[in-house]
Amino acid sequence: MNKASRRNLIVLLALLVGAFAALAWANAIRHADGSIEITHGVIDANTNEKHLGSIYYDLYVPKGATAQNKAPGVLLLHGYQNDHETNAAYAIELARRGVVVMSIDEYGHGRTEPGLKERGYVNHSVKVNFGEDSVEAGTYRKTGGTVRYRIMMNFSNLSFFNDYYSKDEDGNAITDSSCGGIAAYAVLAAMDNVDSTKLGISGHSMGTWAGWSVAAAYAGSEIEPKATVLQCGELFRESAYNESKSLFGAPITFNNVLLLQAKWDEFSYFRDYKKVVDDSVLHSELRAEFLGTEVAKTAWNTTFGDFADGSARRMELLYTNHRLTTHNAQGLSVALDWFAKALGYENTIPTDDQIAMGKEWLVLLAMLLTVGAILPLAALLLETPFFKPIRQPLPSKAGIKKGGAWWKAAVITMLLAGFTYPFMTQLGHALLPLPEGIFRMTVGNGFVGWYSLLILIMLGTTVFGWKKAKQKDGFEAYYGIGLGTAEKKEKMGWGLLGRSALLVLCLVGMVYLVVTLAGAFFGLDLRFIWPFFKTFTWTRLGQFCVYLPIFALFFILNNSKIMASQRTLATYTPGAKGFFGNWWRNALLMVGGVLIIVLIEYIPFFLNIGPGADVLFGSTFGGPFMSLLILFVPQVLVFSVICTYFYRKTGSVYVGALTVASLAAWIVTGGSSML
Repeated sequence: MNKASRRNLIVLLALLVGAFAALAWANAIRHADGSIEITHGVIDANTNEKHLGSIYYDLYVPKGATAQNKAPGVLLLHGYQNDHETNAAYAIELARRGVVVMSIDEYGHGRTEPGLKERGYVNHSVKVNFGEDSVEAGTYRKTGGTVRYRIMMNFSNLSFFNDYYSKDEDGNAITDSSCGGIAAYAVLAAMDNVDSTKLGISGHSMGTWAGWSVAAAYAGSEIEPKATVLQCGELFRESAYNESKSLFGAPITFNNVLLLQAKWDEFSYFRDYKKVVDDSVLHSELRAEFLGTEVAKTAWNTTFGDFADGSARRMELLYTNHRLTTHNAQGLSVALDWFAKALGYENTIPTDDQIAMGKEWLVLLAMLLTVGAILPLAALLLETPFFKPIRQPLPSKAGIKKGGAWWKAAVITMLLAGFTYPFMTQLGHALLPLPEGIFRMTVGNGFVGWYSLLILIMLGTTVFGWKKAKQKDGFEAYYGIGLGTAEKKEKMGWGLLGRSALLVLCLVGMVYLVVTLAGAFFGLDLRFIWPFFKTFTWTRLGQFCVYLPIFALFFILNNSKIMASQRTLATYTPGAKGFFGNWWRNALLMVGGVLIIVLIEYIPFFLNIGPGADVLFGSTFGGPFMSLLILFVPQVLVFSVICTYFYRKTGSVYVGALTVASLAAWIVTGGSSML
């Protein structure tokens, strides 16, 4: 082994040791240094009518909770595209304070088998809060389109609502808007170490509608929830359900409800039907009805009513955004205090003494170290006889872009990517007529829509650019655009592609092994608040294989345009200076377009005008994919490092493109929403 290989081996081992050390530390925090026991389980969701499969959960049990010393219990319900681990902050902090906590993967998410379609849907929707709509005003309307579109149009439509909302003339219905929460709550209530008279629920985003549904189902029963905490939740008028009954035949009432409201909520239009969260949201008849007071007396951060009779209500304004509400320290502190008062136990630890974010930062570190380990592992493998042919010199400098020519092409590239993003992701997400039995990933379909258009554009410009390049001296055919070999420049490098794919299988396989070990030994994924890398179920592995070819084609063409066709003198400059001089250009091209959209979205948002997409393009193009940008941008920046490294290392785009395509398809299919 030569000196360079020894160095790469040391770096590889150091990164992996660092990753596992971070995971071990995160696991210690998660268990509160041994005071919390965490186990996994499944709940049978099969019925006489349907074979649905199972609902996955994590159970957090404080050390003192036993059959002789029963503890309060809380059920946690995550939001759209999340999973049970998104609720880890609430689970850890509640369990530290003596509460048994169950956090589930809802329908279509994580490891739970029933798909999101088991929630149900109807062929109509409303454009205002339920109970404030009318056919005459056009706020109650018919909907059609794909099944996934109708499901998403009915997220705020609940199964305990009147038949007018929850059923349609075609025989469709909102069947279980708790997304498995009703079944999970019954299991939690029946545990021998849980005091079934002291139960609560908390949900975020989509999980708030699930939370309302669980609370309604058990209203009037011996195990009815004594507290419900809604993180970015929607309110509705009592008329939306006043003819309905709970599962126990009792009138539906809700005990001690806390609403945590994000000031900068990208989904405000889909929940409050306003573009911004301000005092006009607070001073309305709907909020006054919720708080049990007059419109003129409604107030943020003020408790109304009485915990003793279940009438306590509060709206807490948090200075955060939608996705970060789950880990907001102020919101968590208020929720911890709320549960203690409503369920009748004492917080033995101050509510502002919180450790959960330490776990998130450590797991983020572990994820970055593991992804970083791809590079030294690749360097080692590229020294082996089988993979060594992948390494080849860069194409000649004859085809480089300079000054104004580079910037002109860069601006066009960024504008095309940026201004197609809001429209094509939303089209793919909801309306693109993909075979839904095959393409089951809802957010994945959004990227399929966007990538497909960009693939067509890149193929068209490649042909045009090819003809133009042929007229110049130094034209190097496929080799010049990163798709061929130095020996046969005029031919597509199929052998190079195949060998590169095998190398990528080894690299991504190493990451998957780390994730598998992280789950086996520490019960953790590689993530940060949001799901990133999880082990696959067989169904999700199948979905990975469905989406990977589209992602791979996109990244191969994208890298060909950015890394090869747009190469500059910095591409050829050795050392760290050359790498960073090359990388910032590649990163700008890969992420610059969506950065433009980030500015368009958030500048007017923070000026209290509203999310840019909602203001400029309409609410149809706001919501999920705009809020995803805060995750997508840093993800693509990491991808740009990987792609830059491999292009400079191998002289082709295949290894970098296939690596990031595999990681991106994994993120999309590993745990997010599935029909």
